[in-house]
Amino acid sequence: MQNNQVETHRSDEIDLIALTQGLWSQKWLIIGVTLLVTVGAAAYALLSKPVYESKLFIMPPTQNDIAELNFGRGKSTELEPYSIKYVYDVFARNLQGESLRRKFFDEVYLPSLEESQRQGALDRLYARFSRELVIKGPGKDTPDRFSVAVQGGDPTQATEWARIYVQHASEAAESELVKNVTTEASVNARNLEQQIVSLRETAQRVREDRIQQLREALKIAEAIGLTSPIINSSAAVDITVETGDKMDYQRGSKALAAEINALESRSSDDAFITDLRPLQMQYGLYRKLNVDPERISVYRQDGSVEVPESPIKPKKALILVLGFIAGLILGGGLALVRFGLARVSDHQKAVKG
Repeated sequence: MQNNQVETHRSDEIDLIALTQGLWSQKWLIIGVTLLVTVGAAAYALLSKPVYESKLFIMPPTQNDIAELNFGRGKSTELEPYSIKYVYDVFARNLQGESLRRKFFDEVYLPSLEESQRQGALDRLYARFSRELVIKGPGKDTPDRFSVAVQGGDPTQATEWARIYVQHASEAAESELVKNVTTEASVNARNLEQQIVSLRETAQRVREDRIQQLREALKIAEAIGLTSPIINSSAAVDITVETGDKMDYQRGSKALAAEINALESRSSDDAFITDLRPLQMQYGLYRKLNVDPERISVYRQDGSVEVPESPIKPKKALILVLGFIAGLILGGGLALVRFGLARVSDHQKAVKG
């Protein structure tokens, strides 16, 4: 048993030595293949067009940035102020929206391509565009920060595209917010206008009813020949509301006729309508509410955007290392195959001999 193990161990040693010798004898094959693959990798690294990446980082706006949106909103009105989170969420939704990406693809990306490049299928061009423009959302370390990364062969163009894309998202968000503000103000203005019209119509009907009451009282006073009041009352009579006083004729025909004339000649009841002026003030505020988009900022840029100087790919050093390793493995594999074929051939010759 021990003899068999010794013989097996010696056989393994002989095979390992033979393998090493066989590979060494083919060292020039291994070196040649390694050099060939390495040169190919170097050529690829040198001839490949460099790709640059420009990144723009985005943070939420400040309270001062959205102050224009909150003009006329607060405790004194029925409109709640916009929060920073709400405004930033509107911007983030537009930034990541497919409609903005498609618009940028049609209006900016496609016109930048050469005629031959635009001949391809649009879905493939769009897939390529999606790989070159990447938007990343907030992470654990930066819960409120977005990043827009644009890749391209021209570093200046990549930087400009990142700025343009964010600007388009900002304009879309501002337009949406301004439209919301304008719509809310318009709806409130219409509601207040309806309240004002209702109050005026009610006051007019009350005045007409009062005139009718006074006319009947005047007929009674004239019928009994009462021209002056027969009682002395210091209480003032409110001529804007229905008093229900059935003794009005006792004031005398002169006073009744004067009051009827005053009520009939009144051009407006506004001065006698309770709570009308506050409603008019709110109505005027909502009607004149105008938000200037130029004074709104829905995001803040985190840091400056510099034109990249170094390409992100191809990574020449990594390509050379990988090419050398791949060439070494390929050369070694070919040498092993040749060694194996040679052993099989020698074994066949030995059997025949």
